[in-house]
Amino acid sequence: MGEVATSPRRSRISPEREAELYEAVLDLLREVGYEGLTMDAVAARTRSSKATLYRQWGGKPELVARALRHNKPVSMADIDTGSLRGDFEAMVARSDDCRMEEDAALMRGLFHAIHDNPELHRALRDLLIEPELTGLNELLRRAVARGEIAADNPALEYVIHMLVGGFAAREIIEERPADQEFLRSYIDAVILPALGV
Repeated sequence: MGEVATSPRRSRISPEREAELYEAVLDLLREVGYEGLTMDAVAARTRSSKATLYRQWGGKPELVARALRHNKPVSMADIDTGSLRGDFEAMVARSDDCRMEEDAALMRGLFHAIHDNPELHRALRDLLIEPELTGLNELLRRAVARGEIAADNPALEYVIHMLVGGFAAREIIEERPADQEFLRSYIDAVILPALGV
């Protein structure tokens, strides 16, 4: 017998409708969290059939990860100002304080859910985390090529850890979310000096 051909899912949904669906998923996540979010609830909220949702996205983990990916205003891969400081400034400026607070609340709930949901972890890693890591690594590679950072600087491999740490630590230590002012100050005081900039 020949192999069964598998083809990628094809989008029959308009970009506007897709954006509507993703916004509804994010609204539900904010309201009930990952565990409480069901495909039935998404179907009801968006006046879609559950079959369409499964056919298009395969399941809840991928749908949630794609909704979060769609929610990002700019990808790290799209930032190239010509300087590392400028790139970090563009990264901070791409989202306002209100949106950062909403995103932080969403991510807090998802980080808790990741521990019990390996499929969610995999989907977030594949669709959200890896593309951003790739974009950050490219941003840093360009800074090395421009001579802004020494290629053998040991802090290079920890930039993502420093960024995530800044977000998490502000909430844990100060009980308030990271905002643009905090991130600018943190980048200037911690990340850029660690990189020798």
